[in-house]
Amino acid sequence: MRKIMLLGRSEAGKTTLTQALKGEKITYHKTQYVNYYDVIIDTPGEYAETATLGGALAIYSYEADVIGMLLSAIEPYSLYPPCVCAIATREVIGIVTKIDHKDANVEQAKEWLRLAGCEKIFCISSYTGEGVSDILEYLKEDGDVLPWEEAKAKDDILI
Repeated sequence: MRKIMLLGRSEAGKTTLTQALKGEKITYHKTQYVNYYDVIIDTPGEYAETATLGGALAIYSYEADVIGMLLSAIEPYSLYPPCVCAIATREVIGIVTKIDHKDANVEQAKEWLRLAGCEKIFCISSYTGEGVSDILEYLKEDGDVLPWEEAKAKDDILI
């Protein structure tokens, strides 16, 4: 599985997405420092929101294969400047979170991520699970077996 670094504003859904990708129960947890997991790097929102901390994201990105720029579908503005993906030394994907929220404006969030330079954009709800498997499929490498593939293989053996 390729390693992904998640970045975005505070409350964009980075830690919640991390929990969903790992198949964990969703609980609120404020990320106060960079968390390294086997294939996920979860960063605090303050790193993306504060110019003096933003440089740290560039350094942490060297540990990742893919950078996931998160933008909540309920955001009133985008944190990302136009064409910012051009300066990345890694592949950058866009991830629209909170698509299940009653005030979600998914199309606006997608447009902001396209303006930032994201060519591949995923729309997800960590709570309903919508779109989470698409990200896992995207990060999958040859030889990786995802949990639902493993379950299907077991079912096929039993039949």
